Amino acid sequence: MDLRTSYLGLSLKNPIVPSASPLSYSLENMKRMEDAGASAIVMYSLFEEQIAHDAAELDHYLSYGTESFAESLTYFPEADEYNVGPEEYVNLVRKAKETLSIPVIGSLNGITSGGWISFARKIQEAGADALELNVYYLPTDPHLPAGEVEDRYLEVLHEVKRTVSIPVAMKLSPYFSSFAHFAARLDLAGADGLVLFNRFYQPDIDIESLEVVPRVILSTPMAMRLPLRWIAILHGRIKGSLAATSGIHMAEDVIKMLMAGADVTMMCSSLLKNGPEQIAKVIADLDRWMIEHEYTSVEQMKGSMSQKSVADPAAFERANYMKALSTYRQIP
Repeated sequence: MDLRTSYLGLSLKNPIVPSASPLSYSLENMKRMEDAGASAIVMYSLFEEQIAHDAAELDHYLSYGTESFAESLTYFPEADEYNVGPEEYVNLVRKAKETLSIPVIGSLNGITSGGWISFARKIQEAGADALELNVYYLPTDPHLPAGEVEDRYLEVLHEVKRTVSIPVAMKLSPYFSSFAHFAARLDLAGADGLVLFNRFYQPDIDIESLEVVPRVILSTPMAMRLPLRWIAILHGRIKGSLAATSGIHMAEDVIKMLMAGADVTMMCSSLLKNGPEQIAKVIADLDRWMIEHEYTSVEQMKGSMSQKSVADPAAFERANYMKALSTYRQIP
């Protein structure tokens, strides 16, 4: 069975790529993911704030409120177990490239076009095969128009593309008024791929302490519906690669995303819950399903259920919303 795929111009042995997560804090876990069958690894994100501020100050914000999400607490090491500084990040990329035989993708998270972008070149010089830009920008100014928000993303992309020669992917949220148009703008501006979607962790309120606290809730397969729709809509309409992330836990989720048009599927929550060895199970189940359904390759499957390929393209649009509501029946 041919599970090979291409992402950002990289030839990968299968479509399973661990996304940015605390699992990549250590070489040991990255090696476990490679041994389990991962075709590439996206490093955890280096934040703009980490470059601009002292790492000890940042650790306060990383650790604040961690007691509130016990389900994933054990996967976040204590501060003395890992280095959060930018130079340490670059060194870890270098060590990962020396240790692993699969592509290593760096990750930068920021919202401005400031000096932090110089670390894109340092990550490339450390040996990274590609770079993922995770632009987490929450516009709260009621006087800021949507066009200026999009321009900020494009400005960061332009600056990074001028800095590095390796492929660059943009990891996006779905919160844009005309997402397809914005995706096309990024594609035209030189983004080598889009990663859909970033899960913004929303704040919560502790009603006893009267504090606003962060609460990490790991995804469920239900979260894949939103990227599934947009990948199906964008497949064949942009030149860049499409990576699916959010809610991918099992082989069935991978199959759906590939059929929608994804080039790779990125896993995080499932690996945090079940460990890196979950990758091997997903690959084995994917291989088994393809044999049973007489698929010979991932390429044969890719995009077969995208909007441009299905008999009813409106199924991905408003018509499907109306159909879903009209066919729902309350259980007595």
